[in-house]
Amino acid sequence: MWPTPVTLEGQHVTLAPLSSAHATDLAEAAADGDLHRLWYTKVPPPEGIPAEIDRRLAAQEAGTLLPFAVLLPDGKAVGMTTYMNIDAANRRVEIGSTWYRQSVQRGPLNSEAKLLLLGHAFDGLDCIAVEFRTHFMNQQSRRAIERLGAKLDGILRNHMVMDNGTLRDTAVYSILPHEWPAVRANLEHKLAR
Repeated sequence: MWPTPVTLEGQHVTLAPLSSAHATDLAEAAADGDLHRLWYTKVPPPEGIPAEIDRRLAAQEAGTLLPFAVLLPDGKAVGMTTYMNIDAANRRVEIGSTWYRQSVQRGPLNSEAKLLLLGHAFDGLDCIAVEFRTHFMNQQSRRAIERLGAKLDGILRNHMVMDNGTLRDTAVYSILPHEWPAVRANLEHKLAR
């Protein structure tokens, strides 16, 4: 299996292997801001958290996903993130299916989580590319991905059928190994502020 489960620790956040033990905290997190009501993303409703954890763990067993619980320094889970669309033969991963409870958004948590995930991908796993994908209409996510320093690869039109029946155009971004030092410096600068 590549990549294998790992715990990534920073000052503001710890990314721990996802488990059913995180369900209660994550249900509370999903309720903070009614994130599941956003039509352009897929955050489970609070009552759907156990099934989402099971889905992600089954995908981990299949080798297509490596899920993390996003923890505050006190150990409370406030969201989820994953390495997904894992391509071991080509050493590529996508960072996605990420969400955080509303009360921790717009702070240092996301920047540090991305720094940890990208650092592990490039420095630990020797990835040749790390992707990010989001709904074309999800401007908040697109701006966040672009602030990381990821480059837009293109738009996959009519890429997915959403739960509400709409067709999703997917914006695909990536960071390559030669870009990682500048991206790392940018994230470290943001965290120092």
